[in-house]
Amino acid sequence: MKRLSSVLAGLLVLGMAATSFAGEIAVKGSTTVQPIMQKAAETFMAQHKGVVVSISATGSGDGAKALIDGSSPLAMMSREMKPSEIQQANARGIHPKQIVIAYDCITPIVNKANPVRNLSLAQLKDIFTGKVTNWSQVGGANAPIAVVSRDSSSGTFEYWGEHVLKKERVYARAQMQASNGAVAQAVSKQRDAIGYVGLAYAKAPGLKDLTVDGVAGSIASTLNGTYPVSRGLYLYTNGEPTGDVAKFVSYILSPAGQKIVSSVDYIPLKSAPKAPAHHKKGKK
Repeated sequence: MKRLSSVLAGLLVLGMAATSFAGEIAVKGSTTVQPIMQKAAETFMAQHKGVVVSISATGSGDGAKALIDGSSPLAMMSREMKPSEIQQANARGIHPKQIVIAYDCITPIVNKANPVRNLSLAQLKDIFTGKVTNWSQVGGANAPIAVVSRDSSSGTFEYWGEHVLKKERVYARAQMQASNGAVAQAVSKQRDAIGYVGLAYAKAPGLKDLTVDGVAGSIASTLNGTYPVSRGLYLYTNGEPTGDVAKFVSYILSPAGQKIVSSVDYIPLKSAPKAPAHHKKGKK
């Protein structure tokens, strides 16, 4: 009888644990996508009182891991899932579905006091790989360049590395940061620093966003393909989303959700009937 009571108690605890997550959506991944998801979650929760959406932004790689290990039904990513990640997911019975929710461009930023206004893609590559180490080499003051980069778990880091560094290694002395916000803060506090962030972070206090080959990062230049470092922003789910997750995704894709995309300085899908010219369309 005592053993039966213990078993029943154990089942009760398991039942409580299983139901304690009802109505909760854990969203993990990209800090670039975070501003969209955070604002969308606030509005969505106000309209769906029984649902709690929690946002944890530590990088696209962590979003992929969370989807694969089942700790999140919704991964935020500023890059496409890698074939190796999809293979890992499939091995666990997870079938990632890619959902494009917005478009973005990656913008180089410097301290507001820096007189440099434009850099070429070639100059950016040389700075971020450590071949150019003084601002005087690119038309600035005679001062050493402090390179600030995202860390390797970031989709922004990977996209910048592929499209700007051409897969060369980032400068060994670069200050590696865990989020767009951390990059913006580091650059704003160092007169001779340079970093790169998603468009929504480029106008933070103390910063100046640079043009690249004479083109400013913007909605217009991303859509017409003249800005060279643009990309899609994604959510990934395990197959077709269902329940509250499906409702949340539908809200983000709705006109109201896409207004939120625009309000946080990203590019809504309605502005882009086709993917930007520099955005390589991914496989689902």
